[in-house]
Amino acid sequence: QVQLVEAGGGLVQAGGSLRLSCTASGNIFSINPMGWYRQAPGKQRELVAHNTSGVTTMYADSVKGRFTISGDTVKNTVYLQMNSLKPEDTAVYYCSIVTRGLTYWGQGTQVTVSS
Repeated sequence: QVQLVEAGGGLVQAGGSLRLSCTASGNIFSINPMGWYRQAPGKQRELVAHNTSGVTTMYADSVKGRFTISGDTVKNTVYLQMNSLKPEDTAVYYCSIVTRGLTYWGQGTQVTVSS
């Protein structure tokens, strides 16, 4: 059993920054691959950023140059640094890891960017 607990969401003005964290606990072998996804009201969940073993990183075009995914394998924590936030970044953000061949999801954290 693996649990993912997210934190760091909130309300921020456009142009501001937030740092999301996702801490994994339980029967974890590795937090890689890791990813962040988001779902805005009325829209499908979409990939925001993904990292595999700290080598291959990909970002959605809409967040390139503004968001950075990283991980701390000692703390079993995944981060998403979000800078220059825009109102269209408003969504529930979910972290995800693959460990022991299974995919796990966090409960989601709300990010709201006001104009």
